Amino acid sequence: MSSEGFLKEMQTIGEKFLLKLQKLPKADPVEIVSFCVVLLFIVTVLVLMIIACSCCCYSCCSCDGHPDHRRRKIQVRPAAHS
Repeated sequence: MSSEGFLKEMQTIGEKFLLKLQKLPKADPVEIVSFCVVLLFIVTVLVLMIIACSCCCYSCCSCDGHPDHRRRKIQVRPAAHS
């Protein structure tokens, strides 16, 4: 998908979202609840992605952006059987 196609798709989704928001005060209670559930799901996924990315970045780069060389992986060798 080209960047123009992607931008057009995002614009279409945004317009649909704004249309839903404009119709929300006149909507049925069931439609309001379902919209809130979908919105909560989207927000939850975004928050979890931000948490996962920040944890990954913290473990790789530490806080100051430089790799933490003290956390080298130790290679485990099998125990010798006597």
